[in-house]
Amino acid sequence: MYPKMMRSVSALRRAVSSSSQCTRCFYSYYSSFMTSPSSSVGCATTPTPTKKTFWMDEDLSLSRRSFRRSFRRSSATSESSSKDETETKKNTIKVTFTEKTGEEITVNAEIGKSLMEAAHDNDVELEGACEGSLACSTCHVVVEDQNVFDKLPEACDDENDMLDLAFGLTETSRLGCQIIAKEEIDGIRVKIPAATRNFAVDGFVPKPH
Repeated sequence: MYPKMMRSVSALRRAVSSSSQCTRCFYSYYSSFMTSPSSSVGCATTPTPTKKTFWMDEDLSLSRRSFRRSFRRSSATSESSSKDETETKKNTIKVTFTEKTGEEITVNAEIGKSLMEAAHDNDVELEGACEGSLACSTCHVVVEDQNVFDKLPEACDDENDMLDLAFGLTETSRLGCQIIAKEEIDGIRVKIPAATRNFAVDGFVPKPH
């Protein structure tokens, strides 16, 4: 009889102890709930700011890195384009051709090439029957600016011989195949005469345009 009573007492104590713990947990939770700024019933409260989580910080960091990479790439592309444009400007000069119809065509002529070659590269109607071998006068042009004309090297005897056969010869006439593009004549303007005289040797095949 006595052992049974002792077990019952022990069970009762455990139940009371467990009940006390539950009570303490309840009161602890209730106190924290009532003291929270956003939990007051019937009161306008300002919600507490949400704390940033790790994944939010990580996404923000990735976005910033992506933006920086895109900015660097766009800057590099812009710098590369500017560099290419600068190099193109250094390697070419502006040449304006006035065609027989009066239409003006401005092209980029590569330094070291003749005006005849620049015309053919840009589909300008300038003939070149002998392909620049000083055997005809079909690439005859008239330099419009006397100051630019004076900057050109003097014509050789072979060029002068062909110019004597050219149609509409003027004091500033030159053969387009003998005017070589260089920085000193950047912006040169030349007029293509209304007609040409082709005295190429028999059997010569003209260059297609």
